[in-house]
Amino acid sequence: MSRESELILTNATASVVLSNQLVRFFLVGGVNTIFGYSSFALFIWLGLHYALAVLLATVLGVVFNFSTIGKLVFKRFSPWLIHRFVAVYAVLYVINVAGIKALLIADLNSYLAGGIMVVPMGLLGFGLLKKLVFKPAGPEPSGAGPQ
Repeated sequence: MSRESELILTNATASVVLSNQLVRFFLVGGVNTIFGYSSFALFIWLGLHYALAVLLATVLGVVFNFSTIGKLVFKRFSPWLIHRFVAVYAVLYVINVAGIKALLIADLNSYLAGGIMVVPMGLLGFGLLKKLVFKPAGPEPSGAGPQ
């Protein structure tokens, strides 16, 4: 196979993979994680208390994640959707904490429990965001504003 053929095949494969919303969701999630942790680390470096660093990194992370997930994963972005996005993140937080607590009761350590919850929470997050936040826009009833 020629170098040109290999390049075409690689580009075609990348296009197919990136056309999958779930794959894009996890790729964007990696970028979002780097952004969130970097924000946290910067705030710690600046001398902020860890609780304030977490709060500020979380707020920045939600805004950043809303933008990247809406634009890059679901290709639907509207500032009117932020309240739904925050609500889904709140639900995911509660479920994640409950899952980690259950795993701690089963005598796993915090690191392992958190690691085990990553994939199920990612899949649940994808489903909830797709169905409740970034669902395809349908025709709006006449006179209805943004929802």
